[in-house]
Amino acid sequence: MTAPMTVERPEVTLAPGRHLAALLAVAAARILATRRPARIRQVLARLAAHAGPAGRAEVLAARQAVMAVSLTCRGARGCVPRSLATTLLCRAGGSVPTWCVGVRTVAPFGAHAWVEAEGEMVGESLPPGYLRALLRVDPGGAPAAAAAEGGWS
Repeated sequence: MTAPMTVERPEVTLAPGRHLAALLAVAAARILATRRPARIRQVLARLAAHAGPAGRAEVLAARQAVMAVSLTCRGARGCVPRSLATTLLCRAGGSVPTWCVGVRTVAPFGAHAWVEAEGEMVGESLPPGYLRALLRVDPGGAPAAAAAEGGWS
């Protein structure tokens, strides 16, 4: 038996320039999301190389803008393009969040991608410790040690 699902549209009104920037970030993210994890890490590390860390409010605003323009990014399976587009949109403003890919720490197995600012997940309604990052790209462009240990090269 199936149940109908609806995806709520964020209550965000975007200025025309911000709307266009969010659309471009989503388009680039959808292309980047089709690449291997090592390539994604390489691209994000280069983009983050000379960027400062994004603040929580900035990351949340970018995430909401991305979700306002993309049904894919609002969906339950849109975590990779959503997190990538959020990162790209923040980078357009001069800073970047920490981009993470990881797994649930409780059964059943599930992978997820998210962004962090100020050491916390942004826009996710999950309790602390529910996810374990296997790959991280921090501001400054250095992939975290978890990536090398996890074999994502």
